[in-house]
Amino acid sequence: MYDYLLKPLLFSLDPETAHDLMRSVCRVVNWPALSQLVRSQFAVDDARLKVSVAGLSFDNPVGLAAGFDKNVELLGLWNAIGFGHIELGTVTSLAQPGNPRPRIFRLVNDKALINRMGFPSGGADEIEKRLKLIRGRFSSLPIIGMNIGKSKVTELEKAVDDYCCSFSRVHHYVDYITVNVSSPNTPGLRQLQERDRLLELLKALQKLNALRKPIFVKLAPDLTFEAIEEVLECCFDSGMAGVIATNTTIGRAGLTTRIDQAGGLSGKPLFNRSLEVVRFIGERLQGRMALIGVGGVSTSDDVLAMLAAGAELVQVYTGLVYGGPGFVKSLNLGLLSFMGQYECSSLQEAALVWKSLKSGNLHPRAAV
Repeated sequence: MYDYLLKPLLFSLDPETAHDLMRSVCRVVNWPALSQLVRSQFAVDDARLKVSVAGLSFDNPVGLAAGFDKNVELLGLWNAIGFGHIELGTVTSLAQPGNPRPRIFRLVNDKALINRMGFPSGGADEIEKRLKLIRGRFSSLPIIGMNIGKSKVTELEKAVDDYCCSFSRVHHYVDYITVNVSSPNTPGLRQLQERDRLLELLKALQKLNALRKPIFVKLAPDLTFEAIEEVLECCFDSGMAGVIATNTTIGRAGLTTRIDQAGGLSGKPLFNRSLEVVRFIGERLQGRMALIGVGGVSTSDDVLAMLAAGAELVQVYTGLVYGGPGFVKSLNLGLLSFMGQYECSSLQEAALVWKSLKSGNLHPRAAV
């Protein structure tokens, strides 16, 4: 139905108009009974998919990346279509409209998007109210994270207070927090990835973290490996739970579509760079922090590649746009198919087997 009816309809509209239409229609799934009914058709429940990361238990490794549900409007839908975790936001301390439209562009032949949304947000006070309401309505939800970013009008020198305001409003109602210092669409934001600024920010957030919620830092794919190592040291020094790699890219490598639009590129062309960054980080973490891989994940093989590179979870965004509501189910069923074929009892085992196969080992079970 999605491929032959809904997708052609949605893709005939401006991308943000299509997204607004989807949000309006799908709010009905925020009622628990309907959400659970839909979930019975889409969710994949299998013990082999379960994973524990940063002290949290996930039903499966596939999560929703930040940006799809900026203002906590569709938690019932994400629960219904089987996500193992949901990252909401980005939320800013102050309400703001984001950048002028048009600000999302489809690159259909590349299965990609370019966006320059600029953190449109209802503001931390409003998001706190919505989180409290939806938490009271649902007795059970997947792991929920909140992505926090800097308000556009806030000067860099006051960024720490801005992030702390958002953190204090929302952290009671979510399972983890992600610090977004890597979006390319807020002027100056990526300067917060510099060592001194980042360390000040992360230590300030930890001081507020009386509930000891896991805090992740989301990195840009455009950082040099030297800069990534500096960010990792800041994360170690400030007691972060892990990192998320990667955000969208300002690069345009690998595109077949000719387009002259500013913004962050996501989708299939980003996958190789994201995987490269995940592998680099995974080799350096050695289990000291958690790692979530995101960027161009569109098949179960991509999920396995991320896991084999060191990620413990993955997140998707653009793949959901092109794959529709059955996308998460297809990824999880693909993982189970691989695990069944090679008699794997866990995702970690599957990642080892996949890595062995890709290295040309004729006896993949020998890697386990």
